[in-house]
Amino acid sequence: MTVQGSAPSRGAGSEGGHGRRGGTVVVLAAGQGTRMKSPRAKVLHPVCGRALLGWVLDQALSLGPQRVVLVLGDRREQIEAWLGASGERARLEAAGVELLLAEQRPQRGTGHALLACLAELRAALAADGPGSPVVVLYGDMPLLTPESLAALLRARPAGGASLLTATVADPTGYGRILRTPAGGVRAIVEHKDASADERAVHEVNVGVYAFPAELLPAHLERLEPKNAQGEYYLTDVVGSLVSDGKGVVAVPLDDPAEAAGVNTLAQLAEARAVLHGRILEAHMAAGVLIEDPASVAIDHGVEIGAGTHVLPFTVIRSGVRVGEGCEVGPFAHLRSGTVLENGAEVGNFTECKNAALGAHVKAKHLSYLGDVTIGAGSNIGAGTIVANYDGVHKHHTTIGERAFVGSGTILIAPSRVGDGALTGAGAVVKRGSDIPAGEAWVGLPARSRGTRPTPTKPTKPT
Repeated sequence: MTVQGSAPSRGAGSEGGHGRRGGTVVVLAAGQGTRMKSPRAKVLHPVCGRALLGWVLDQALSLGPQRVVLVLGDRREQIEAWLGASGERARLEAAGVELLLAEQRPQRGTGHALLACLAELRAALAADGPGSPVVVLYGDMPLLTPESLAALLRARPAGGASLLTATVADPTGYGRILRTPAGGVRAIVEHKDASADERAVHEVNVGVYAFPAELLPAHLERLEPKNAQGEYYLTDVVGSLVSDGKGVVAVPLDDPAEAAGVNTLAQLAEARAVLHGRILEAHMAAGVLIEDPASVAIDHGVEIGAGTHVLPFTVIRSGVRVGEGCEVGPFAHLRSGTVLENGAEVGNFTECKNAALGAHVKAKHLSYLGDVTIGAGSNIGAGTIVANYDGVHKHHTTIGERAFVGSGTILIAPSRVGDGALTGAGAVVKRGSDIPAGEAWVGLPARSRGTRPTPTKPTKPT
């Protein structure tokens, strides 16, 4: 049994088996991200092996929508290129979700962002009919869980809206939730527009909404930039719905940390810590022994089989698959494209990149294994280097089953080591070499020394 390393997804309506609910998810991703001080689009900054926006698209898919509308602005070309290169566009298509792109220029607030995709919202309403939801998410809020979003949809009253809130110790800068005497939502007031009494409220707006598709366009068109910021506030749609007698329900988050947005590199690191904890939790719940979670880094998109032991100071990057009963680390680095079949062992200061290690292969010490296929039962001695790069191109090396690669061997790719073959300690196998099955090659450059000698007694692999 293997588990893919992502944040646990337990909420109803999540991708892959909970069914389609329909409606539209709008993801706001037009922000400039000036506080990141980076040429990279804010929503493309990496967190645990994937972009921020990838985590938010997971949130969108958990709702089972008919379509996702991505509102872009700053560095639009980067995001469009990422959608293709990362496979996210294809992932949405495979889930039967239509991806639409809208542009917000200039950026004049969250209400203005929804106005930028007004045509798409009207087309969605024509396709889905009344009663379907429009959920608003943010490309820089990766911590929301499927459970919280499912609760948001469940709470939305017929013909009305729902929104997520959080109660925080320091509400400075957040929009305050103003409630009626009966506990319903009366309005949301932004911090800069709030009175002293309103600023004393600690329940704040998260900014995530579920609106009625049939009412949203008309209420968006009512928005005016009559505020201290001179912006079109999406929060004003809430007041507009209340004025028309429509119900608005606030859904408090059980964990206010889910509401955290990422606006600085420090906040990116904080979000990474939360998501990484969820990844490790999912692996351990599936039977992976992670000896010291504080010193291990495992990305999203890693598969690890039950019974595998991950030792301290190990890094496993996205795109790695590890079988059952393996041992990885300490101080090991598994990079994208690496596959460890059941029982394989990769140890101290060994790095694997695009390497396929067969069942019970052992590479325990100080080795670099790049662009290589290693057959079952082979032993890779300490200090082995698969020299895969000629300065221009990467080349592949194949090592057969039950081979014994001596300590300090350098295999210059492309080359081949046959089944049951042996290289002596310190051997340098030249580019283009093909070591026949069962032969022993030694020296610099390595040459055949005949048939591999048979050990006089069983030896313990390194």
